[in-house]
Amino acid sequence: MKILVVDDMPLMRHVLINMLRKLEYCNIVEATDGLQALALLRDQHFDLVITDLHMPKMDGVDLLTNIRKDRALADIPVLMVTCEDSTDKVKQVIAAKVSGFIIKPFNMNVLSSQLNRFFFKD
Repeated sequence: MKILVVDDMPLMRHVLINMLRKLEYCNIVEATDGLQALALLRDQHFDLVITDLHMPKMDGVDLLTNIRKDRALADIPVLMVTCEDSTDKVKQVIAAKVSGFIIKPFNMNVLSSQLNRFFFKD
């Protein structure tokens, strides 16, 4: 199980990675924005992308749109992490075919339940 964590804030990446490790996900790669994430996705195989919505260079919606347009990447689950409460922005993310949302602030139980949706389906 290889997970790409994308966030421009080092502290948020650190928090997410620590939670993932406590949940026994250890194969984790970091990216600081959508451009770096897209380059990594095209170079390596990932089972999941966890990305922030608001980032410089390429935000989470643009990253998601690029993933869904690329046949080699289109089926990768993308979990969006955000504190966004704008209905229009949420609709935009849903229209871009996001796999799931986590609203900040969140705890390890919320993250675990989202991950279980992707990896432990019946």
